[in-house]
Amino acid sequence: MRFQEKLRLYSKAEIWEEYCGFLNMNLEEYMAMQKRLVMEEIALWSGSGLGQHILKGKVPHTLEEFRQMVPLTTYDDYADILLGKQTDLLPAEPVLWIQTTWEGGMHPTKVAPYTKGMLDTYKHNMMACFIIATGKGRGDFDISVTDHMLYALAPLPYATGLMPLLLHDEIDIEYLPAVKDAVTMSFSERNKKGFKLGLKKGIEYFFGLGSVTYFVSRSLESMQKSSKSDSLAEKAAHFSPKILARYLRAKSRCKKEGRALMPKDLFTLKGFMCAGTDNWCYRDDLEELWGIRPMEIFAGTEPTCIGTETWSRNGMYFFPDACFYEFIPEQEMWRSLDDPSYVPRTFLMDEVVPGEKYEIVITVLKGGAFARYRVGDVYRCIAVGSREDGTAIPRFSYVDRVPNVIDIAGFTRITENSIRNAIELSGLQITDWFAAKEYTAKNRPQLHLYVELDRHSLTSAALGREILKEHLGVYFKYLDSDYSDLQKILGVDPLNITIVKCGAFEAYRRRYKTAIRRINPDAHAISDFLTVEGSTFNVRQEEKT
Repeated sequence: MRFQEKLRLYSKAEIWEEYCGFLNMNLEEYMAMQKRLVMEEIALWSGSGLGQHILKGKVPHTLEEFRQMVPLTTYDDYADILLGKQTDLLPAEPVLWIQTTWEGGMHPTKVAPYTKGMLDTYKHNMMACFIIATGKGRGDFDISVTDHMLYALAPLPYATGLMPLLLHDEIDIEYLPAVKDAVTMSFSERNKKGFKLGLKKGIEYFFGLGSVTYFVSRSLESMQKSSKSDSLAEKAAHFSPKILARYLRAKSRCKKEGRALMPKDLFTLKGFMCAGTDNWCYRDDLEELWGIRPMEIFAGTEPTCIGTETWSRNGMYFFPDACFYEFIPEQEMWRSLDDPSYVPRTFLMDEVVPGEKYEIVITVLKGGAFARYRVGDVYRCIAVGSREDGTAIPRFSYVDRVPNVIDIAGFTRITENSIRNAIELSGLQITDWFAAKEYTAKNRPQLHLYVELDRHSLTSAALGREILKEHLGVYFKYLDSDYSDLQKILGVDPLNITIVKCGAFEAYRRRYKTAIRRINPDAHAISDFLTVEGSTFNVRQEEKT
């Protein structure tokens, strides 16, 4: 039965319990479901060619044996089978394959198989997200078949393209523009068309990457400037009567307040959801623009849709039927990054400690390919349960990608290899470097590259930065299409460069008897580096000389 039929036949309380009832679980009930489902997956996965490829002849019969026998895995462990789409070796027959970036500049794409069971769970959990996003508390939601959603999603084969496909099975909400049209349009064309349709039909839902929803939201301002010369009659032809009335009231109000027109002046969202990294950078601005705080969910190519915030917008809860979850404590994660031979300990959901950060490890249920898989994401456990939400299971905030990856606004996967390749291809006389993900004064993420140049390569630091930025930017775009999309789609140039004095890296090594970490050294290490023997390049002094 489709969701929209349930809206007609069942009470809100019954529907809410079916989709969101996991929020009523205590920790024992949650773990019982986790363990029952993972045992079903262990039987499927261990008997498959893929499972035996990793198990090497062993067969676990208990959860404890599974965690002992199956090593922590990364995509390298699956690449040969999955990239070759060897379906006969998989635990269950895939219905479709989803694609994403593997590592910019090294491995362009990775793919993940989705079974019917995985898609059914994904669809069920996405409907749970919609219910929660439109509600103000338990049992409350506001969803109608006459609703409209602004389309800001990457199409299939990317994971976000699944959402309209799966939701269409459940409810006939209308996408603006229609999916069949949106996939043939450029990003800019989709924005303009979506807002124009929204002015006629209204917009009730908005969902996308936090960075993308912010850019789309701001594009309304530029559209408004370009249509200032339109007469009232021309506007009436494009606006619905209700939105035209809102527009006329908003125009006067915005003039008095000395501000530009915002989406909240024209539209009243029922539900606003964002996914991806760096959402915290945009949430306050998005709330100001739309008058509703976006609800964060977490979904990914390998894990599927695994987590959602609630009406309180204060931490995500993981769905118990999407994946089996393990957690690597932060100190164990760092140790394993420094020493790849070290096997970090993992903890289960009923063992996490509030306040601690964890790298998540997943085993995808319902015939999934990935077992004890290091997705590459870090979460902080906020608390176990919430009085405000009336829950008793752990809730988490998303922190970022693991420290050896720099992800900018959900678009990039910058690693040591990708930076080294860009530097080598550029031919620039860079003798040493490290990179860190940092934030601008406006809380926007950036890739900050600290470089030491050959003593005779450049004489002006100001000139050097501009040349380096332009030169390296070309090669980052060449090696990594996602990096290129940051500028092409969002108009963002994420690269910042600091030139340090010659000998700075060697001075640091002498003082601390170790090299500074190439990717994301901690803030203390960067501060120490910049103060060792005056290592920062004194720009004004250099320009004078």
